[in-house]
Amino acid sequence: MDGLNLDALLLTGSANIRYLTGFSGSSALALVTIREVVLITDARYETQAVDQAGAVARIDIQPQSLWAGLWPRIAAATGVHVIGFEASHLMHRDFQRLLESGSRWQWRPTTDIVEVLRERKDPEEVAAIRRAGEMATKALESVLSRVAPGMTELAVAGMLEKALRDEGSEAFPFPTIVASGPRSALPHAGSSVRAIEAGDLVLMDFGAQAGGYCSDVTRTVVIGRADARQREIHDIVREAQAEALAGVRAGITGQAADALARDYIDRRGFGARFQHSLGHGLGLEVHEAPRLSRQADAILPTDAVVTIEPGIYEPGWGGVRIEDDVHLGHAGSEVLTHFTRELLEVA
Repeated sequence: MDGLNLDALLLTGSANIRYLTGFSGSSALALVTIREVVLITDARYETQAVDQAGAVARIDIQPQSLWAGLWPRIAAATGVHVIGFEASHLMHRDFQRLLESGSRWQWRPTTDIVEVLRERKDPEEVAAIRRAGEMATKALESVLSRVAPGMTELAVAGMLEKALRDEGSEAFPFPTIVASGPRSALPHAGSSVRAIEAGDLVLMDFGAQAGGYCSDVTRTVVIGRADARQREIHDIVREAQAEALAGVRAGITGQAADALARDYIDRRGFGARFQHSLGHGLGLEVHEAPRLSRQADAILPTDAVVTIEPGIYEPGWGGVRIEDDVHLGHAGSEVLTHFTRELLEVA
C-alpha cells in the first residue's frame, strides 16, 4: 500500500478477505488501513466473524447494507484520502457506489496486491493442501473398484463426491469432472448422463478442501482392457508429466515449466493435441497464481503450490490427463498427491 501511495485498501474478493483475516463467510468487506483492519459483515456471521477474525480485525456488524457501514468507517479513519479497490473483484454496481456515496475519497484500481502474497505458502498452508490431497486420493481409491459399464458419468461423480465428504472434505473446490469415451477429449467437460461403456477411457478431475485450501487431482482409467492406442497416449502423458515433475522448481519461469512437458509431447507428435497450460497455482482457490503456461514469463516463487497436468485430447476418440499437486520448496519440489500414474484397467 505504501509503495502504491494508498492510504487504505478496500477488499471485496472473498479469498483475499479470508487470507488476511481468516473470515470464511460469504458476505463481507474488509478495509485495510495503516493502523487496522476493519471487517464489515452482517448479523448472520456475528459469532463466526468474532471467532475467525476477531484477533486481527475490528468487527463491524451491519443490520442491512455492508456498504452503508463502510462510509462512516472510512470517515473515522485518520489520514485516509486515497483508497485502492480490487479491480478484479468489484462488480460494476458496487463501483458506482464508490463514485456516488464514496465520492469524497479518491479511488484507485489495484490488481493482485493480496494475490501476490498468496502465491507463497507457509508450512500450515502446505499442510492443509497436503491433507486435501490425501482426501482426494483416498476417495479415488475407494471409488474405482465400484465403477462399472452402464453407470452414468453423473453417478460416478456422485460416488466420488460422497467419498470426498466421507474423507472429510469441507467442500468441492470445483464441480467434479467425469468424462467418458469421446467426451474425455473435452478438457473441462462437465459430468453428463452418458452411460459409460466397456473399453471407454474415463477421465476424472476432482478435488477436496481442508482448512479452506484446495487440492486438484486428475486420473484417467480404462473400463476393461486397454487397447494399444490408449496405452500409447497414456504412456506419453505419463512420461510428459514425469519430465515436468522432475524439472519444475522455484526460480524458473512458468513458461519454462510448461515447456518441460510440452516439448516432450511435441517430440512424440501430439503437440497440437495438448491444448491447455501445464498448470496453475493452488491455495484458497483452485485456480490462482502463479501460472505455468506458454505465455507465463514470471518466475515461479519459492513455496508456491502448483498443479502439473499435461494432457492429450483427440476429438471423437478421447483424452488422457494426469494431474498432481506440487510444492516448490527451498530444498526442491515435493509432490503432495500420491496415487499411481500407471494406466489402470477397472471393472
